[in-house]
Amino acid sequence: MPSPGANVSTLDKQYTHAISASGLVKNFGKKRAVDGVDLTVPQGVVYGVLGPNGAGKTTTIRMLATLLKPDAGTATVFGHDIRTEADAVRSRIGLTGQFAAVDQGMTGFENLVMLGRLLGYSRAAAKRRADDLLEAFELTEAAHRQAKTYSGGMYRRLDTAASIVVTPDLLFLDEPTTGLDPRSRNQVWEIVRAVIGTGTTVLLTTQYLEEADQLADRIAVIETGKVIAEGTVGELKSSVGASVLHVRLRDAGRRDEAITVLSRALDTTVRPESDPVALSASAHDDERAANALAVLTGAGISVAAFSLAQPSLDEVFLALTGHTATESEEAA
Repeated sequence: MPSPGANVSTLDKQYTHAISASGLVKNFGKKRAVDGVDLTVPQGVVYGVLGPNGAGKTTTIRMLATLLKPDAGTATVFGHDIRTEADAVRSRIGLTGQFAAVDQGMTGFENLVMLGRLLGYSRAAAKRRADDLLEAFELTEAAHRQAKTYSGGMYRRLDTAASIVVTPDLLFLDEPTTGLDPRSRNQVWEIVRAVIGTGTTVLLTTQYLEEADQLADRIAVIETGKVIAEGTVGELKSSVGASVLHVRLRDAGRRDEAITVLSRALDTTVRPESDPVALSASAHDDERAANALAVLTGAGISVAAFSLAQPSLDEVFLALTGHTATESEEAA
């Protein structure tokens, strides 16, 4: 995919971080949506904020984008205070929310030209910019169709294109792939990678563990309005302090028995997976995992396959919170 922008403004070299936030708090009545969030986002990276629905991700984004005033705490964007220098912050950012902000009654081309004109382009320059973005986001064939006729993936790509008509130094992507099919989701991922190639910093909120794993250079895990862990994907996985033993049984009917045997052998919780013959459990050393498999075989429970691997982000989330991200989402 071609680069969607070529007019990135020069980043302030005196600021090593795109975002510095400390103790951000936001209340809605008696509910505390954000409860003391700290974030430090380096320039030129994809920084993921990972958490289930209701965790406080969108509220945090809206404060950093100057759309909501925090009730407590401080934050700067490229050194500009979000409270006292809101206009300076807004001049440096773009925002794509969970719901597209384009006009459904206008064509894709008309939407982008209108935004270009509003942002100071001449009519001719706005048209050229619109054409470039439509080509980069693979929307040229649909350029003169009304946006309301677009598929979900096309609509999301148009919305993202709209957010970078003037390529921002910092782009907020708030759950950009929610509700999209796998193909459209992959297309949005390619767009994010292309945006990063222009030098833009991206703050990505997502509830999808795979998305964070695929895109983010660093991740903050947020739950109930608080950051509970932060680091690279590798650091977060290493923080669990254990590998994960995955086991596939030959007989699904013996899974409950296998859970009991493995739980005793590993002295930890063994979790059934969605596959009726699959189990997984933390294993703090290779030797103990091998012994557990021997105990399982000794009990007459046949194993079809097994592996010992670094934990997934979902297993990291489980270790941090006591439940998986999917369980947290269902409870939200």
